[in-house]
Amino acid sequence: MSSPPAESLHRLFRHDPGLFARVAPLLGIAVPAITEATVLFSGVGNWGSLACRGSTLLQLETAGQESFLLLIEAQDRQDRRRPAHWAHHVAYLWTEYRLPTALLIVCSDQDTARWAGQPVASGPVQPPALALHPFVAGPDNLPLITDLDEVRADPTLTALSAIMHPAVQGIGTALDTLSTVLRELPEVDANPLIALTAQGLHTHPTGIVWKHLVSTIVLEREREKDHVERITKFRTEHLLLLLGERGLVLSEAARKQVTDCQDPETQLRWLLRAVTASSTEEIFDDE
Repeated sequence: MSSPPAESLHRLFRHDPGLFARVAPLLGIAVPAITEATVLFSGVGNWGSLACRGSTLLQLETAGQESFLLLIEAQDRQDRRRPAHWAHHVAYLWTEYRLPTALLIVCSDQDTARWAGQPVASGPVQPPALALHPFVAGPDNLPLITDLDEVRADPTLTALSAIMHPAVQGIGTALDTLSTVLRELPEVDANPLIALTAQGLHTHPTGIVWKHLVSTIVLEREREKDHVERITKFRTEHLLLLLGERGLVLSEAARKQVTDCQDPETQLRWLLRAVTASSTEEIFDDE
C-alpha cells in the first residue's frame, strides 16, 4: 500500500487521463499516438478480485483505432511482495477485458524507481512462464519543469515533475511558476492540481512553500467572489427597482431569472435595456 503522497502521483493521471500520452515520449515508450483516454477504475474500494485500492486503470485508444489498458500504480518503497501482485493484476485485466494491458509504476524515489523497473519472471526454470516488464516514471526520466511557457502548456505534467523533485535546485522557481499559471485557470481546473501537489509535497519542507504560494490564490479568489456577490446583489436590486418605476411587470419566470442570475455582465446588459424597453420581453428575449 502506497502512502498518500505517493498516491498523488497516480491520481494526477486520473485527474488528467491524457497525461500518459505526454509522459510516454519522456519515458522512451514506443506506443502509437493516443487519441482518447478513459478512466475505467478510479482506485476507490475493491474492484473485482483485484482489491487494488489506490490504483488507476485507463483504457487508451490509438490513432490506429486500437485499444489497450494501462494500469497505474504508485510505489514509495521497495517491497518484494509487490511484483507478484502487479503480475496478477495485469494478467487478470488482460483476461477480463481481452485487451493488451500495460503497467506504469510511478515513483518519486529514484532507488525505488530503479527497483520497480526490473523485469519480473515467474518460476526458476527458463524460459519463464510469465514475465512482467513495467514502465516506470521516476525522477531520472521526468525532469523538473520551470519554464513559464512549458508550465502553461502542461500544468499537470509540471505538478507531477515538482512532486518528483521536491529537493532539487530550481524547485522554488517551478512551484512559483506553477502557482502563477494556476492563478490564470478556472477554479475547476486549478483546484485539483493545487490539492494534488499539496498532497504530494506535504511530507517535505517544500510543501510549506507550496501552501504559502497557493494560499494567496485562495485569498484572492475569495475576495473576488465576495466582490462579485456584492455587485450582483446590487444590480439585482436596482434592476427590480427600475422595472417597478417604469411600470414593467415581471412574470414569475422572469423574476426568477433576474434573482438567480450571478453574472454581472448579463445584469448590466439588462439594466441598460430596461432604461428604454417598452416591455420585459425586449429585455430578456435573447437570453
